[in-house]
Amino acid sequence: MTAPSTEHAPGLVLQGFTPPLRLRDFKLIAFDMDSTLINIECVDEIADAVGRKAEVAAITEAAMRGEITDFKDSLRRRVALLKGVTTADLEAVKRERLRLNPGAAELISACKRAGLKVLLVSGGFTFFADHVQQLLDIDYTRSNVLEIVDGVLTGRLVDQPWGDICDGAEKRRMLQQTCAQLGITTQQAIAMGDGANDLPMMGEAGLSVAYHAKPKVREQAMVAINSGGLDRLLEVLT
Repeated sequence: MTAPSTEHAPGLVLQGFTPPLRLRDFKLIAFDMDSTLINIECVDEIADAVGRKAEVAAITEAAMRGEITDFKDSLRRRVALLKGVTTADLEAVKRERLRLNPGAAELISACKRAGLKVLLVSGGFTFFADHVQQLLDIDYTRSNVLEIVDGVLTGRLVDQPWGDICDGAEKRRMLQQTCAQLGITTQQAIAMGDGANDLPMMGEAGLSVAYHAKPKVREQAMVAINSGGLDRLLEVLT
C-alpha cells in the first residue's frame, strides 16, 4: 500500500517519509538531463531544424508519460527523423536553446560540499551531456551517441560497449555500477528525474525525486517538486 502524500510546502509533496533527512548521509546524486537538469528535450529541438519538431515531440511526450513502453524503439524512431541535421544545427540548439533549470547549480554545489558525487544519466545525447557535465562539474555521465558523418546526422545511434541505447534499465544499471564503484549501497543514492524512463533508477535509490514530472513519476516519487527550482530539494535535506 502506498504511503499517503503530504504537501510539505506549496509545490513540494512528500510521500513515505518524514523530513528532514541529512544530505551528508547520501554519497551520490543521479540526475536525468532533459527537462530535469536542463530546460529542453534536446531531441525535439534538434528536430525543429528539419521541420519535424511536432512529430518528434509527440513521440517524446508519449514515451515520457509511459504510454510508449519500449523507450529504445521510440528513441530510434525519433533519431531516424533527425537524418540530415548538421553539427551546426546541434551547436545552435546548444547555444540558443539549452539552459540549466533553476536551482541546478545551487543543488549540485550543496551536494558537492556535503561530499556527494554527481552522476548524469540521460536518454539524450553526449553532444549535450558533455556540455552540461562541464557547466556543472559532474563526475560521471552516461548518454547516447548520435552517428555523424561529414558533419551530418545519419539518423542512427552509435553502439557503445555497454549497449546501444541508454534507457531506463541502463540508467538503473549505471546507478548500481557507480554505487558499487564508490563502495556504497544504492540506498545511499538520490535519483532525480521527470519521465517514465527515470523510474527504474528512482526505484533503486534511497531517495527518489520527481522534478516538474509526468503524473506517473510524481505518484511514485518520495519527493515531488512541482513548483520552483531543483534546489527546493534542500528544503527536506539538512
